[in-house]
Amino acid sequence: MTRRVLTAQIKHETNTFSILPTTLDSYRARVFLEGGAVLPALKGTNNEIAGVLDVANQEGWDLVAPIAADATPSGRVSAQSWSYLKSSVLNALEKDGPFDAICLSLHGAMVTQTCEDAEGELVAAVRQRVGPDTPVLATLDLHANATRLLADNASALISYWTYPHIDMYERGKQMAGLARRMMNGEIGRARTVIGRREQLDGFDHGRTTHDGPMNEALRRARAFEAEDGILAVSVNAGFPWADIADAGPSVTVSHDGRPGRARDIADNIVQFGWDTRHERTIGHLSPSAALARIKAAGPGNGPFVLGDFSDNPGGGSYGDSPALLQAMVEGGLKNAAFAVICYPEAARAAVQAGVGAELTMPLGGKFDPTVTPSFQMTGMVKHVSAEGKFTFEGPMMRGMAAAMGPSALLQIGGVETVVISNRFQPYDRMFLVHFGVTPEEKSVVAVKLAHHFRAAYGPMAREVTLVDAAGITSPDPKKFPFKNLRRPIWPLDIG
Repeated sequence: MTRRVLTAQIKHETNTFSILPTTLDSYRARVFLEGGAVLPALKGTNNEIAGVLDVANQEGWDLVAPIAADATPSGRVSAQSWSYLKSSVLNALEKDGPFDAICLSLHGAMVTQTCEDAEGELVAAVRQRVGPDTPVLATLDLHANATRLLADNASALISYWTYPHIDMYERGKQMAGLARRMMNGEIGRARTVIGRREQLDGFDHGRTTHDGPMNEALRRARAFEAEDGILAVSVNAGFPWADIADAGPSVTVSHDGRPGRARDIADNIVQFGWDTRHERTIGHLSPSAALARIKAAGPGNGPFVLGDFSDNPGGGSYGDSPALLQAMVEGGLKNAAFAVICYPEAARAAVQAGVGAELTMPLGGKFDPTVTPSFQMTGMVKHVSAEGKFTFEGPMMRGMAAAMGPSALLQIGGVETVVISNRFQPYDRMFLVHFGVTPEEKSVVAVKLAHHFRAAYGPMAREVTLVDAAGITSPDPKKFPFKNLRRPIWPLDIG
């Protein structure tokens, strides 16, 4: 008998301190595929759906994929957009069902204008429609703010093992493998438990490029998964820029008839996260301190790589703060590159003016000038791209398409600066290479990211430094006006 499986992707990491609403247009600017377009577009990519597809082809499943949607992190998802996304899955269950299993690719930190726990709401609605016995599985980003509602309705939850996230395909394949075992009767009625403490952040914010708390937690998780009846142990570092009740780290354990042992495992890793809550494998410098460090170092091999942590679009920041760029220009850096700053007016003006033109205009601070004021700059246009389209080649989003809109490379002082129209996370060296810049040949490369850039830029870097300039992803949670977060909580109220 041919198994029928529904798979779908609905992702968003919501920074509730952003004033930018997330709409369907936000998804269309990054990933928005429907119906017959989903599987061909994602086949062979580093995407969870690609992993499910490969298992489906191997097993001969009839795989139905109604939607794949992933927007750059930003503010709350509009009620209308959330209704459309959720209905895409629920309508497919009604129209194309019944299904033998459901495999969802989610984030775990999605907040809408009507709901603090979008993933929990979706999975609960799916469970209500398919009943208690149909396997319902989901992958999550390891920065998920996972909830009891989500865990109670999921047969299994599988979070990423890496940050930067380079294992999306593998986790999708793992999810499909568990679904196969459930459909074949090798696993009974799987269930998931969740554990958490009064923490807003934990496990070193999930970093796996350093031998810190997250890697130790993951080592424990893999060892526990080897036990009979333990199907998946997921460590979630949480997403702290969300003013919701359930923000923070969690551990989920999916099991086959072993609820007591699953609870013990969750409690073990949760306690480890609490005990190591003060441990950090990285620090942050001000722009002036970062520049002083570079100048004091002198010549060397490879570029200094600066991560613009506080204006990281990957955490929902606007991506338009010129604070670090301005410091680099005024600090007299030479042979430097900056990827990227989102300022549509400057990008369009550069494309219209053409290569060789000189522009003098404000740059940055478009979305919320109270957070990131603009910078009056003069720059020469060195390269233009009318649509800003290319294909990712690096380890994170390999094979996926990017469309930045009208984009240009401006020479601003000694800094070659990529200016784009659509907000993007520059986690691939193609954000520079597309404009004729070879990052390996630069003395300094700055990227608007907190950590994902390490997958592409880490191997070439002479040194990596994180900078706390201006933006709504500051590493200091005390800068944010939390109103809905459960209290008391570490580090705001508890030492």
